[in-house]
Amino acid sequence: MSEIGKNPSFAVLLMAHGTPESVDQMTEYLRLVRGGREPSPELVEEMSHNWRAIGGHSPLTDITLQQAAALKAELARRGMDVPVAVGMRNWAPFIADAARELQASGAARVIGIPLAPQFSTLSVQKYMDAAKAALPDDLPFTCVRSFHDHPLLVKAFAERVQAAAPKLDEEVIFTAHSLPQRVAQSGDSYPDEVAETAKLVAAESGVGPYLRAYQSAGRTPEPWLGPDLSELIRARAGAGVRKVLVVPIGFVCDHTEILFDIDVQAAEAARESGVALRRTESLNASPTFINALADLVLTQ
Repeated sequence: MSEIGKNPSFAVLLMAHGTPESVDQMTEYLRLVRGGREPSPELVEEMSHNWRAIGGHSPLTDITLQQAAALKAELARRGMDVPVAVGMRNWAPFIADAARELQASGAARVIGIPLAPQFSTLSVQKYMDAAKAALPDDLPFTCVRSFHDHPLLVKAFAERVQAAAPKLDEEVIFTAHSLPQRVAQSGDSYPDEVAETAKLVAAESGVGPYLRAYQSAGRTPEPWLGPDLSELIRARAGAGVRKVLVVPIGFVCDHTEILFDIDVQAAEAARESGVALRRTESLNASPTFINALADLVLTQ
């Protein structure tokens, strides 16, 4: 652990996926997500429909900015006046914009935290690469690679589970974002880290038997990690299950993957199968989660 004194000359860069500000920006957003490739009209319409179903706006950027403000306040409480900026990979404020902001602050080094607990070459690595490319070579940059098993992250998720108070006849399903199977087959640690987070949160919250599922798979023909959440719910309904509690442990705030993929899409699959679905509250600006972020900063 490096020593960080009061009023240190370092800055923090929080990174997330990004989201358009309105449905009208969907085509450009998807173009960015797809690395410059033009999205099909069908994909634009599908994603626009999903955004409209949650009110036409994802709160991802707003909540990430709240997390940054809370982290800055927590670091100040610990005696450190630290610049904290937010950078998105696929929309404004872009990682490059945040990098310029932190460079202008005069920070001697930058600490990056991708807001995805489990490492993957398709998510966290891309955040790290984007930050490195945006920062000048002479500005030292270190980045949190994974915090899937951080005790305070585990505690924060467990607090949400305990607040939901799972019923005896309610199956608990931990979920994370799906990835193409080829990524796992190439040795990516993501599936193992998701499984470890689920195991630790279950133990911390006192959950007995539980299931794991993936959600939000991409619209590509290649196989993705499963089981898919909606498919699992249908299968469990066939086995007589009538209540499920979904615990999304691959995400740290509300956004479309939570508000649509679980609250609309999976909930519809549950209703059609005669299953009552509940979901734990997202971490968002949970004080325990913010303390986890502060601890991550102090160990870099």
